[in-house]
Amino acid sequence: MMQPMIKDPFERLGLDREVLTVSQLNGRARVLLEDVFRNVWVEGEISNLARPASGHVYFTLKDSGAQVRCALFRQNAARVRQALRDGLAVKVRGKVSLFEGRGDYQLILDTVEPAGDGALRLAFEALKEKLGAEGLFSTEAKLALPAHPQRIGIVSSPTGAVIRDIISVFRRRAPQVELTLIPTAVQGREAIKQIVRALQLADSRGFDALILARGGGSLEDLWCFNEEAVARAIAACKTPIVSAVGHETDVSISDFVADVRAPTPSAAAELLAPDSSDLQRRIDSLKRRLLLRIQSRLMHDRLRLDSLTRRLRHPGERLRQQAQRLDDLDMRLRRAFEQRLNQRRERLARLDTRLAAQHPGRTLALLKQRLDSLAERLPRAMRDTLKDRRQRLQAQVQTLHVVSPLATLGRGYSILLDERGQAIRNAAQTHNGQRLTARLGEGELQVRVEDNHLTPVTLSLLD
Repeated sequence: MMQPMIKDPFERLGLDREVLTVSQLNGRARVLLEDVFRNVWVEGEISNLARPASGHVYFTLKDSGAQVRCALFRQNAARVRQALRDGLAVKVRGKVSLFEGRGDYQLILDTVEPAGDGALRLAFEALKEKLGAEGLFSTEAKLALPAHPQRIGIVSSPTGAVIRDIISVFRRRAPQVELTLIPTAVQGREAIKQIVRALQLADSRGFDALILARGGGSLEDLWCFNEEAVARAIAACKTPIVSAVGHETDVSISDFVADVRAPTPSAAAELLAPDSSDLQRRIDSLKRRLLLRIQSRLMHDRLRLDSLTRRLRHPGERLRQQAQRLDDLDMRLRRAFEQRLNQRRERLARLDTRLAAQHPGRTLALLKQRLDSLAERLPRAMRDTLKDRRQRLQAQVQTLHVVSPLATLGRGYSILLDERGQAIRNAAQTHNGQRLTARLGEGELQVRVEDNHLTPVTLSLLD
């Protein structure tokens, strides 16, 4: 039952002709789908599997009549043990939702499981086809069973009725044959490695023949005998091998690879310990093998026919999808063309603006204006410079005149110079009778020292 907060928007849809936006419509549709289909199981076949770098898994789940998109997010994808691939039949659990951005209806998954025997049968047929193409089932590669074996190795579980049945047959029909058990697990994931090791060990022991045996069970129980590693280990053996896996109606990959397939473990023992009725038993065995091969081939062809039937689509639907895709591409092309045209127009406008800004006439006008300004400033700068230099010169002349000795002489002073032209500053620099030159403001006088008041005066009578 829908919650009130989710229910109200849908109750109002019919009132007053409410008009929704596309986002509102998709949002309400998503809420409605997730509320009604919050936890559903769906079975189908995987197609269009995609694994982007984000770790999420996307694929389409389909059957013969319809398909739905699925999204398995990274945290849930890490819990899926089955290797997902196109064509695999699976059961998925999740909620029905809507990707609002595109309006796509989809399943948001939290669990993915194989769809029972169907998935295993697909894997069985795929491996069978692969190994058959490589020649592992080829009759020419099969070894003939020894007519009178002396030592036989048995690769099987040490417990259970299988080993007892084989021993019972040999005890009754050929008690002289030496039997050796090579124990191994015959069910589960660990059984694969153990069976491979047991086959390799048995092949190296020099037995006349080997029996690979297991009792009956479901397809899952017998699946380790449908593994590629086991099949290749059987094919690599140099010792003839009789495969006796499951009941008479059970068919495994090991049966096809082995040299001889026995319908049961007891029948395998009888093949290697024949009595007088051996020929009839062999005929019956061949008849059963033929029937099983026919059934297997019919099953393979039926599966292939079903696959082709699911892939066959009405041409009208394909044409409608192609027409829709063509319309989508046409709209994208128009949008891209308009966007590119607008970009070119904007760029042309920017270039036109830049060109107008860099036009030579504008540059010449600016340079002429600057030249006129400089021509007007030059005479004024010259006049100002000359005036400044003249003023500085006058100031320096006045300063020089003030400190010039000529100015002092002009005020009535004189300078006495000796014979070497040195100025006399102290009377001690002279001696009586010394001739000096007196420099005046205008002209010079020759004088003689009569008395410097420092030494006695002695006058020459001749002067």
